[in-house]
Amino acid sequence: MGKVEMTAPLVIDLLFGDRPRVIAAFAVDGPGGVTLLETGPSSTLPALLDGLRTGGIDLERVTTILVTHIHLDHSGAAGRLLRHVPNATVRVHPIGAPHLVDPARLLASATRIYGDRMDALWGEVVPIPAERVVPLVDGERLRFGEGEVTAIFTPGHASHHVAYWDESGRTLYTGDAGGVRVPGTGYVCPPTPPPDLDPAAWASSIGRMRGLDPARLYLTHFGEVTDVEGHFDRLATGLDEILDLGSAAFEAGPDGGELVTAIRAMVRAGLANDGQTADVGDALATLEAASPSGMAAMGLERWARKRAGG
Repeated sequence: MGKVEMTAPLVIDLLFGDRPRVIAAFAVDGPGGVTLLETGPSSTLPALLDGLRTGGIDLERVTTILVTHIHLDHSGAAGRLLRHVPNATVRVHPIGAPHLVDPARLLASATRIYGDRMDALWGEVVPIPAERVVPLVDGERLRFGEGEVTAIFTPGHASHHVAYWDESGRTLYTGDAGGVRVPGTGYVCPPTPPPDLDPAAWASSIGRMRGLDPARLYLTHFGEVTDVEGHFDRLATGLDEILDLGSAAFEAGPDGGELVTAIRAMVRAGLANDGQTADVGDALATLEAASPSGMAAMGLERWARKRAGG
């Protein structure tokens, strides 16, 4: 196999909740301008802007903002960010596009879950002018640094999820479809939040991502992964395990607290047994910030009710 050429991204740690290695954004510069992949939430916008400037990025040269999906930890800052990048448009799955233009339903749903923690967690979410939001097409090729990425629709974690494939560098930006993994650990956590978890679609998306034969992944939570096959194996196994927990909890009766405890125990065991994690407690806290067990339990409960016809 010949040498792999890639457009290496600037990886920006958004320091979510003042904790490192929870949420990343990626920027690449090229002759046609700068592409930013993921914005994070508005609560981390200062860290994003500082990271761009420190990385030598001229904000006026940002022309494209790619988001993997519209969950607030991935796209919540997009509206406010556009005030700083006047020449940029946002590219997003067509299901997600209307919710960036009018985020009222998205915010109402999130508020039911997070209540008075909304502002501290996510910050201000503002509407984006319709002319600055452009829906993607599955398989669409987009300028990216010196080359291109292809938008790959990857539902399962969310119906509006997109991964981005840099074929020339065999590099895949996975969003949450590729799972959550703390650098320096081997455990891969499948995030299962509400409202539209679809395990069958997610399994198909994992197969589609594998079929691209990437040499490396970039995870929004968090960073570069090069043991790609093993990573996908552990993601698929972890998804099966957490679905089993959700099914068992649903059959046993409504006790969300027990399911949260079971999820945390599963994650802790995964970290303890992966042969790579030096500090299980710290890694567990980072994973909890990126994929809260309570949110995972809510998603599993909703999925189990839907599957049962409830």
